[in-house]
Amino acid sequence: MKRIGVREIANLAGVSPGTVDRALHGRKGITEETRQRILAIAERMGYQPDLAARALSVGRAPVRIGVCIPREIRHYFGPLQEGIEAESRRLERLGVQVQYRPTERLGSDEAARTVELLEAGIDALILTPGDPAALTPVINQAEESGVRVICVDTDAPESRRSSAVCVNAEVCGALAAELLSATLPPESEVAVVTGMMAIEDHRRKSEAFRKGISKDSPVTIVEAHEDEEEAFQKVFALLSERSDIAGLYVGTVNCLPVLRAVCARGLSGKIRVITTDLFDAMAGYFDRGTIFASIHGRPFAQGEIAMRLAVDHIVNGTPLPRSYDLLPHIVMRSNLLLFREMRKTAAPTLAQALDTGEE
Repeated sequence: MKRIGVREIANLAGVSPGTVDRALHGRKGITEETRQRILAIAERMGYQPDLAARALSVGRAPVRIGVCIPREIRHYFGPLQEGIEAESRRLERLGVQVQYRPTERLGSDEAARTVELLEAGIDALILTPGDPAALTPVINQAEESGVRVICVDTDAPESRRSSAVCVNAEVCGALAAELLSATLPPESEVAVVTGMMAIEDHRRKSEAFRKGISKDSPVTIVEAHEDEEEAFQKVFALLSERSDIAGLYVGTVNCLPVLRAVCARGLSGKIRVITTDLFDAMAGYFDRGTIFASIHGRPFAQGEIAMRLAVDHIVNGTPLPRSYDLLPHIVMRSNLLLFREMRKTAAPTLAQALDTGEE
């Protein structure tokens, strides 16, 4: 389908391309009635600005985006970074320059890495706030200096950040609760395994799960601090001491030690397990029935959208949404191979047959 541009809108509106440009970019020199008529036509025709052409027309400098996300857990933050990089490549004609200052783990050295990025002279900042209390003053400083801050994956809600791109944590927790409530006997005991309740995403998922589960089902919260050994030992001990636990919701991507503990206790397929997100090492656990379902947070899409919003704002002045919530996907054994994370584990002919796109 041919791309709708300024000239096509001008022809439909019966005005000059210059008038359309003034309407689309909020400039003076036209009546409000004409502006609204042009904007209505643009919306109806599905007009999308060419960011590269817009940048060249105003002769602006390269767009510099700072990124501070963790290296670990690679199963999750690897795809998040891939999404950021994929979108930056699509916008490379703008001269988008991405400067990375990764942290080793969520919540470690975030303030220091963020300050380094600000000192490097960036236009916008994409970061994952594992320690929002420590980061809030730095985020506020960035915003005051004109650097727009976009939180991705989790939020720093008390800060003055411009936007947050996250999967809806309340929906994730509520979905997990609904799945367990619908498939377990009434009054079944369940547990939530999370990372750190200080992290906004983890707290909101856990609270939504607790609210959504049957009121007669006791809920135990296990905080494992994103440490594999701690997660294994705590879950193994819980399942050893509490034989009545019928369901587990792992509200963090760090699910492998939890799954190993379930298998070590001989409970694979006997206890209902809902995990978070998706990566290739989970495939065998789906096949064996250890994982009943996973609530996928779509990190690749989060990275793409955060980068797209940042560049569109810098180049076009498009207002940043206060929050951009993504809906999670429910992954089960029947639809497992439809997801991009699983394509590389499928046979080539099957991957080709399923090549319809996930997003």
